[in-house]
Amino acid sequence: MIAPKVLVVQNHADGGARRVGEWLTESGLRLDVVHGPEQSPPEDGDHDAVLVLGGGFMPDDDARAPWLKATRAIVAKALEDGTPVLGICLGGQLLAHVAGGTVEADVGAPETGSVPIRIRPDAQGDRLFDGLPPVVTAIEHHIDAVTRLPEGATWLAETDLCPYQAFRVGEFAWGTQFHPEVSPESLLTWDAGKLAEKGHDRAELYESAVDAEPLAGPVWRTVVGRFAELVRERAAA
Repeated sequence: MIAPKVLVVQNHADGGARRVGEWLTESGLRLDVVHGPEQSPPEDGDHDAVLVLGGGFMPDDDARAPWLKATRAIVAKALEDGTPVLGICLGGQLLAHVAGGTVEADVGAPETGSVPIRIRPDAQGDRLFDGLPPVVTAIEHHIDAVTRLPEGATWLAETDLCPYQAFRVGEFAWGTQFHPEVSPESLLTWDAGKLAEKGHDRAELYESAVDAEPLAGPVWRTVVGRFAELVRERAAA
């Protein structure tokens, strides 16, 4: 059997799938990575799942990121067809936007570095988030956020500054505000000067992420592995 194929939409030169891509590959999936700034993602539906990554745009910022129009169409069709979707940061915001939610720019609640995420009771029974620890850290780096979930969406995880950290639309589409693909080592590549302007010390952010990694890393690997299992099941069906 040919391994199921995941369309990966990369919205920024430095915003690859990283360890999420590695976990999906280890779970038996193929990745078809499209770098949006160079090529719009194909809308032919020749994929078994969709992974939309982060980037410094709003979901409908077509003037600066013209490939987002095609990405929105792909996600809309996936929702219609029951194709599994995982949206991270901008990708999660785009999922919310396509499904009828609200995303706002610079809403005054930025989150940077390793942040404790609370798993909500509604996550019980969810295919990806069921049974996770009540609180688990994840790396954040955003100022834009979902401010209203789509009607009927299931709210899975939260923080005080940015309530909608994870959610599910329908049965097979998930969005996260946080970055499960980012490892602590990636923080060392962040611009120390820009972080300092916002009151952050890069070394302290890195140390905090390293301290949290023994719990956080395995949790997000489990979540991604569950997504891969779902993709295999849907592809076989």
